[in-house]
Amino acid sequence: MTTRPPAAEGDSFQSAIPPRVDSAVTARAAESLELAALLERCGQSDQQAFAELYDRTSARVFGLVLRVLHDPGYAEETTQEVYLQIWRTAANFDPAKGSAVTWLMTLAHRRAVDRVRAEQAHAQREVAYGTSTLGNEFDEVTEEVGRRLEQQAVLQGLATLTETQREAISLAYFGGRTYAEVAAYLGVGLPTVKSRIRDGLTRLKKSLGVT
Repeated sequence: MTTRPPAAEGDSFQSAIPPRVDSAVTARAAESLELAALLERCGQSDQQAFAELYDRTSARVFGLVLRVLHDPGYAEETTQEVYLQIWRTAANFDPAKGSAVTWLMTLAHRRAVDRVRAEQAHAQREVAYGTSTLGNEFDEVTEEVGRRLEQQAVLQGLATLTETQREAISLAYFGGRTYAEVAAYLGVGLPTVKSRIRDGLTRLKKSLGVT
């Protein structure tokens, strides 16, 4: 019977790790190093390295951006903006401060949040503009309605005057004539015109409710 030698102190811990978990950790570490190398080459304007970086990471970046924006169209546009930023700033990547994936996802998240804020600001400006425009149009309509109602009230008030009062007032106030010109036009004396206009205005004020 063969006796198995006792395991060393670290052997029991290593044997407890499932092989698939151990290989996954190793794969992620290897990928992190590879992506870091690609970013370094991107920082040197290596287009081939950038294309490979895009192929290997764009699905993850798009997924993160989509979760923030909830709109595929905006997410696609923002993802392109993220990679444009990566191309321009890849030289700033420092592997000592974090992994390549963390750096990429941080850029993506910030860009997505900026897009959300920009869209919100745009929507607020649209609402403000619409409210302002509608308010101006409402004021114009209200003013026109008021003006027409006033005209209608004046016309109704004029209808209560005598024919001579209405004629004198119309010539003086709507025709732009002086009292003397009204008198000459009607062929009557100036005191008569003044009396007609004074009496007519008094009745018109009462009709309009003007005290």
